Amino acid sequence: MKNFVVKTIANAGALAVAVWLLDKITLTGDSTGKKVGTLLLVALLFGLVNFLVKPIVKLLSLPLLILTLGLFTLVVNALMLLLTSWLADTFDLSFHVEGFWTAILGGLIISIVSWALNVVLPDGD
Repeated sequence: MKNFVVKTIANAGALAVAVWLLDKITLTGDSTGKKVGTLLLVALLFGLVNFLVKPIVKLLSLPLLILTLGLFTLVVNALMLLLTSWLADTFDLSFHVEGFWTAILGGLIISIVSWALNVVLPDGD
């Protein structure tokens, strides 16, 4: 359970950095508390998408991953971020990613920041 909480906090931190750095990734809310709550819910949603959908997409795109020496992973990460944005709109969460190229850059930022946070934060159950 502790590992799940740590990964969710790392995802929320990575999403916060992407929102802060990119103008076309938006998180709106009335107060800071509402923004933090929305960010945590979006982080849970992002983790769920990465857990359930991403392995299937990576398996189906395996030839492209091999052909591009793994660079197609950036596209897969962008698609997961766009799917998370779409699901957030569906669940009436105030998180939105505008455009594919913003999703590519946002996915790259989220990958780097979540990797760094997972190195720093404690791991294990």
